[in-house]
Amino acid sequence: MTSGLLLEGGAMRGLYTAGVMDVLLKHHIEFDEVMGVSAGALFGMNYKSKQIGRVLRYNKKYITNKEYMGFYSLLTTGNIMNKNFCFNKLVNELDPVDFETYSKSKENFYAVVTNMESGQAEYILMDDLKNPDQLEYLRASGSMPFVSKPICVQGNQYLDGGIADSIPIEKMMSMGCDKIVLVLTRPENYRKTKTNTLVPRLFYHQYPNLVDTINNRYIAYNKQLDLIEQLEQEGKIFVIRPSRLVKMKRVEKDPDKLQEMYDLGVSDMNRVLAQLFDYLNIQKSDSVR
Repeated sequence: MTSGLLLEGGAMRGLYTAGVMDVLLKHHIEFDEVMGVSAGALFGMNYKSKQIGRVLRYNKKYITNKEYMGFYSLLTTGNIMNKNFCFNKLVNELDPVDFETYSKSKENFYAVVTNMESGQAEYILMDDLKNPDQLEYLRASGSMPFVSKPICVQGNQYLDGGIADSIPIEKMMSMGCDKIVLVLTRPENYRKTKTNTLVPRLFYHQYPNLVDTINNRYIAYNKQLDLIEQLEQEGKIFVIRPSRLVKMKRVEKDPDKLQEMYDLGVSDMNRVLAQLFDYLNIQKSDSVR
């Protein structure tokens, strides 16, 4: 059996994912393949480093710090997320990533990015976060369009992975995962609607494939949700999603809102934990890889 954990993005809604992950970590549930998109990648890396509570801790502590993320960073650096703060100070000094545990963990962790030239998704194996290129791929995965500069890695320009493949369920299935746990950050029955097609053309006119991908994203996303619904009904995947709506801004500055979203992830995961053990065919004291 090959198991996979798939983590949707959603900016600060990713605190829900953090809550789910911490429950999984506390029960020593492991996966062969872990894939994160956007915030799912930025927060999901902590699953491989086994750092329970880190996502909630640093977000609550620094979310009101203008050096972390927000419009001050956008105005002064051109990025909604401050590169030096988020990918240097935070990971190395303020709340360090456990690089040793990360490198020794058996999961294969992938970050999804969008190639601006092709408009297609790429799935980057993140096996060494000390590698500057890999850290840039991770940064690219969470670089939201319109409020982030393109990230150049090995001569290619990248942005947020959620543009091209918001919920890469088909990719995980193609990797041979026959047991997939999917963490969504929107409640059941959510669907995307068409957005203004002019803005992408103004911002990214040099990248016509990217423009097409952005403007058709709602179609691709809703098709993915339809497929997920079918696979869930057939018992082929296990889906955990918010049981209620928590209204949050994409760059939420209220620590109480972050705590609320995290707590919902914890409670929702605990509520279905027995079903998850059944799905993965494990005993509570066991772990699955």
